[in-house]
Amino acid sequence: MESRITELLSLGQSLWLDYIRRSFLTMGHLQSFIARGVRGVTSNPSIFASAIAGSADYDSQLQQWSEQGLSPLEIYEKLAVADIRLAADQLLPVYRQSDGSDGFVSLEVNPGLANDASGTVAEAIRLFREVGQPNVMIKVPATLAGLQAITNLIAQGVNVNVTLIFSLENYR
Repeated sequence: MESRITELLSLGQSLWLDYIRRSFLTMGHLQSFIARGVRGVTSNPSIFASAIAGSADYDSQLQQWSEQGLSPLEIYEKLAVADIRLAADQLLPVYRQSDGSDGFVSLEVNPGLANDASGTVAEAIRLFREVGQPNVMIKVPATLAGLQAITNLIAQGVNVNVTLIFSLENYR
C-alpha cells in the first residue's frame, strides 16, 4: 500500500481517510497511516454514528453527559469536536510541512442547515473556533444556501470542504 500512496503523492494527489473513531486516534492507528503517507481525514455524521454505536469508545462520556441532561445533538457535537481536535493535532505536522496545503481533518456542519446560509455560517464559524486548529476544514454542502455560506466563510478565513457535489453544473 505504501508504494501506491507514494505514487499518488508523486502525481500530486493526497490520500485522505474517510473514517474516524476515538480508539483509532488514541491507539496510534492514525499516526501509522500518516507515517505511510495519508494526508488527511474526513468525517460526517454517518461516520460518527457508526463509530459511536459500533464501539465502547464513547460509553463513559455518553453516560456522563446524558446524566447531565445534554441533548443527543449536544453530546454528538462534544464527541465529534473532541475527535476532530485529536485528529487535527496528529495531522498538524503534515499541515506545517506542506505549508498548509495538506494535513487537514474535516467536520461537517449540521445537515439540517443545508438550506440556511446564515445558520451554516454561524455554525461553521463556531465549530472552526471550537476545534481551534488551523488544519480543520468545515464541510458545507453545495446547496444554493451552502454556496452563499462558503463564499462568506472563506472570506472570514474558515477552511471549507465543499461536500455533496453531484454534477458538473453543481461543481461550477
